[in-house]
Amino acid sequence: MIKIDNLTKRFGDLSVLKGVSLEVKRGEVISIVGPSGAGKTTLLQLIGTLDKPDSGSIYFEGEDLSRMNSKRLATFRNKHIGFVFQFHQLLPEFTALENIIIPALIAGRDRKDAEKEALDLLKMMKLEERAGHKPSEMSGGENQRIAVARALINHPDVVLADEPSGSLDSKNKEELHKLFFDLRDKFGQTFIIVTHDEALASFTDRTIRMVDGTVAE
Repeated sequence: MIKIDNLTKRFGDLSVLKGVSLEVKRGEVISIVGPSGAGKTTLLQLIGTLDKPDSGSIYFEGEDLSRMNSKRLATFRNKHIGFVFQFHQLLPEFTALENIIIPALIAGRDRKDAEKEALDLLKMMKLEERAGHKPSEMSGGENQRIAVARALINHPDVVLADEPSGSLDSKNKEELHKLFFDLRDKFGQTFIIVTHDEALASFTDRTIRMVDGTVAE
């Protein structure tokens, strides 16, 4: 589904990615691990088209993303990619339901249909009673599950997660990790997860280890 070919990326004099290549199959749960500064988050941002590589290509279903202009890339991101960050990044002034439907509204979907699907996702997360709550009224684990629901609302082909359980306690970590695999089993969802959590990495289908901007194994 995704083919990454010889990506490089520099920030000033610092070479962050040094010719990274890998492939991701549909329905895989992949972890990317390695020490801080290895280039894991930069790689995730490039896959998510949040930034562009200096050289190399990213192919999605055979299409070279580097050939898309900014407007097409924004549409591509909204339709095909879901994002989950370490600190959930929910908008504090909106309820759980409102946060979940934002990507759907950006995509031009009908609000009532988006709200119905968001409620279905909340039920799946066992959070339907939190639909009207704002982030400050929920726990860290609840907010992160809301963030996962938001990532799923547009039926993305791949969910990119950057240290998704890094700010959670052990119980909430375990629940979030289980949720990823439940979603893969139920929907065939593809996940690429940057993590320092070796326990999570040990459960994924494949672990990509990065060192100094390269794929070690």
